Amino acid sequence: MATSSNNVYFHCMKKISFFKERKKLKLFIEKIFKIERKELKGLHYIFCTDEYLLKINQRFLKHDYYTDIITFDLSETNKIYGEVYISVDRLKENAVKYNTSSSDELHRLLFHGAIHLCGYKDKTVKEKRVMTEKEDVYLKLYTNHKW
Repeated sequence: MATSSNNVYFHCMKKISFFKERKKLKLFIEKIFKIERKELKGLHYIFCTDEYLLKINQRFLKHDYYTDIITFDLSETNKIYGEVYISVDRLKENAVKYNTSSSDELHRLLFHGAIHLCGYKDKTVKEKRVMTEKEDVYLKLYTNHKW
């Protein structure tokens, strides 16, 4: 396995104090694409505020509500290129709401965005169940270092 990622980037518009092991996370996110048999050209994660993500939600998706994550597939070929916007405010609130650590919620959101770019949706109950199952598999794999 490579020792550094050339395809996954993290941009912090809002500081995240619990964001550890960035190199390991980048490599694992690349591994998700390999497991899903998808070629990754580039993936940018942008960590922002609730207000910033609300404006993106309103402008691009015509939704007038807060959300924790928005994923944009910007691919022009079958090589995946995307942007994933994550609200740090919502991430912290969800960690409390779901009784998990901020770090675990961060990982879930990172993997959720990658899974979306691999072609999975979460609009229906069935799609949400499959998506959650995928997230759980990757969280367990990442946590147990069996990759």
